[in-house]
Amino acid sequence: MRINQFGYVPTTHEQVVKELKAIRFLTADNIKITDPLTLFRDFLLKYFSQHSSTSTRLEKLSNLMATTTVDANQYTQNTGPVTRVAFYNIGLQLLGFLNDLDFSLSDPLKSIVELGLPQPMIHQTFNCGQTIDAWYRLLNTRNKYGQLLIDYIAGKGYYHHLLGGSSVSKPLFFNGKAQAVFKTDALIREVVYVESSLDTDHDGQRDLLKTNIIRPAETNDGYQAPVIFTADPYAQGMNEKWSAQYSHDNVRPLKRKQPNDLAYQDVEAKLTNDTPPSPRKIKGQTTKTGETFTKFWSYSLNDYFLARGFAVVYSSGIGTKDSDGFRTTGTQDETLSATAIIEWLNGNRVAFSNRTDQVAIKASWSDGNVGMTGRSYLGTLSTAAAFTGVAGLKTCIVEAGLSDYYPYYRENGLVVAPDGDDADVLAEWTFSRQQNAGDYSRIKKPWLSHLQQMKHDQEHDTGNFNQFWDARNVTKYNRTNADMLLVHGLNDWNVKTGQVWNSRNKLKARNITQKLILHQGQHEYLNNFRSFDYTDLVNLWLSNKLFGVKNNVDKVLPNVIVQDNAHSETWNSYDNWGGTESVTHTDLLLDWKNHDGNSSFSDRLPKATFDYYTKHLTNWSHDLYSRNGSPMDYHCIRLLSDPLKDDLVIDGQPTISLRVKTSTDVGMISVALVDYGKAHRLTEVPQTIVSQKILQGYHWRKDDLKEFLPQTVQTDFKRVTEAHINMQNRDNSYQVNDLLPNKYYTLSFQFQPTFWNFLEGHQIGLIIYSSDMIYTVHGNQDITYTVALNHSKITLPILK
Repeated sequence: MRINQFGYVPTTHEQVVKELKAIRFLTADNIKITDPLTLFRDFLLKYFSQHSSTSTRLEKLSNLMATTTVDANQYTQNTGPVTRVAFYNIGLQLLGFLNDLDFSLSDPLKSIVELGLPQPMIHQTFNCGQTIDAWYRLLNTRNKYGQLLIDYIAGKGYYHHLLGGSSVSKPLFFNGKAQAVFKTDALIREVVYVESSLDTDHDGQRDLLKTNIIRPAETNDGYQAPVIFTADPYAQGMNEKWSAQYSHDNVRPLKRKQPNDLAYQDVEAKLTNDTPPSPRKIKGQTTKTGETFTKFWSYSLNDYFLARGFAVVYSSGIGTKDSDGFRTTGTQDETLSATAIIEWLNGNRVAFSNRTDQVAIKASWSDGNVGMTGRSYLGTLSTAAAFTGVAGLKTCIVEAGLSDYYPYYRENGLVVAPDGDDADVLAEWTFSRQQNAGDYSRIKKPWLSHLQQMKHDQEHDTGNFNQFWDARNVTKYNRTNADMLLVHGLNDWNVKTGQVWNSRNKLKARNITQKLILHQGQHEYLNNFRSFDYTDLVNLWLSNKLFGVKNNVDKVLPNVIVQDNAHSETWNSYDNWGGTESVTHTDLLLDWKNHDGNSSFSDRLPKATFDYYTKHLTNWSHDLYSRNGSPMDYHCIRLLSDPLKDDLVIDGQPTISLRVKTSTDVGMISVALVDYGKAHRLTEVPQTIVSQKILQGYHWRKDDLKEFLPQTVQTDFKRVTEAHINMQNRDNSYQVNDLLPNKYYTLSFQFQPTFWNFLEGHQIGLIIYSSDMIYTVHGNQDITYTVALNHSKITLPILK
């Protein structure tokens, strides 16, 4: 177990006193205490303030050990200085750590270092001032369950019981972070319909967008809240069974494409300036909505902030249940359906209290400052909204978001969409208007026509880039004014790392603050992990960006935080990802060990093997990378570096140049970079350590505690990154080249960016193959590929 903490703001003693007064650990009475042990006892009794009985509080103290023989109640009945050992023994127990399991009462300082907790104070004994400072730091330390101690006791009722609820300042900040002082048992839930400037279903009326609001009860009494907005196309329902009929079969041969001489200008999507229908006539004004709701899916990170004075808004956008319009999978229209909500929250757009009466309602409870959150499609819409520069959007926290739809569904002229997915399938998946039978009956015909047009325009057969895909580059026009916190999994093969790499590099052109967090998971949320204070970082971030608290977050938070793949529960900070911290190193592939002795390979497998692999993709992937003999031995080239003499970190985007020929007039090449060496590697899916242990507020939501843990069994290899290319798209993804049989061509292309620690003694592996059964089309074609290894090379960005 190791606790990492990046979100603590170094604080002067004068500020510490001020903040402890604000949360009432220091009062007019105890600030006068001159004896350290007496002051420490007062702090401990206040810590247990949820217990109204003094006898119960004293019993709690007696169950804490100050030394190996004296409990905290006995210890603090004395006078004099507080010893460092006693303070940290008690502190570790308050943090949930267990004696003789997590630490030893005889040497708590050793365990503090091993657990990664903040450095203890250097003094052997504490006076009153030092006790105050140490107590402040303890309250701002993460406990065994991944939660700041102050957040933990707030969830236990500290603010409610000690401060009488209404007497506390709202909002309240401690160490630069918003505190859980708002009443979550009286939240207001209401629905409005924001009028967009779109008419995506072409019915002659502007599309109305259903918007779900959850806001503190205090906003009815004049408090104006900053808003966390999540644009969630899935929230109103998903058409899982309906969309299945639109899936594309990737068990099919690669087709030859007609060569062309297209330039980018030929495939560039032009902005449309269609005049929208006239706005609806406003027939009245109201402050009350005509609709409410109960519980639906909500992001637990958003729930956390409801107890801390933020309002939370969800809207699914065009083409979703109870809204108007059509789903378009990534176009500007979807972006504008998200920015319309922000404009209403900022006072620059009209919303109605219901769908029919045209009675307008203002977001009078909003202070106009908006931050966006969300993962995947939700994060993509956050990115897209930010790049418009919409007024009122102060920040986005983007988890696994797209920057461009083409490299999500395509790569270098190839379809790389698993499970038959494509833009038309996602449109149908999220078109939850279909679930309202009456509504769907009125727009079924134009919707099916729209869907058929998408299917045609996306060119699923060719994999080429065209105007359809250029219109879905959500970062094409960069007007970003919002500060950006980007989060991505290094093992995310749904939204690949190239997406966040692209976003980040484009954002560097803007005068904004951007930060990056890279973890070792797949497509995961991070807000409930033991080893990393993600929620606290986000609290620090949003308290600054939306409340305007001067907490120095831009300097406190490192530019880049990366979870180490080789050492569990280890997170390190860096100035950059790729670039100035890395140097490039190029190897001729002929110099690497050729494990199977292949320089050519056939893409055709025996029929029984091919049929088996199509149904058991994990087995295919294992056999492709395995160096212990498999049916894939003669259907790929496996190259290995010499065993590494020292640890080596790949930091950025590797590139490869291959000299290849194919036995026919079509061809595709796939490559994978692999870490070879026995190790207990981390799981890519987080494991639940303790269920429902994280308290998000008093009498409020709970969350599971999770972690990426080492696998119980050693494995010999781990795929690090990969890439694919159609041999007819050697220059770019829209220009199709001719391809002649048995003629060598040079293919130069990039892997997905990564940050990977290869340990001493491990070997870097390169697998060259053709059909990827998980991502590309795979028709078991009789094609032989030959690679001239003496004219092929790989370039790796290596951390200095």
